[in-house]
Amino acid sequence: MNNDLTELEVEHLRSLIGGHGNVSKKLEDYAQRCSDPELRTIFERDAQAAKQAQQELLSYLN
Repeated sequence: MNNDLTELEVEHLRSLIGGHGNVSKKLEDYAQRCSDPELRTIFERDAQAAKQAQQELLSYLN
């Protein structure tokens, strides 16, 4: 998307992308372990949002 990123900005993007991936995995794990259906739905929704944000951030590296 933006080819004018500095090396530092690319490093920060990679860190953010990794962080969103970690959050997504944790939330998916919490959802699987959760017995409360309402809370499980919240974890699943937020995991999906983290994945979507990760994909959007990845687009800046292409």
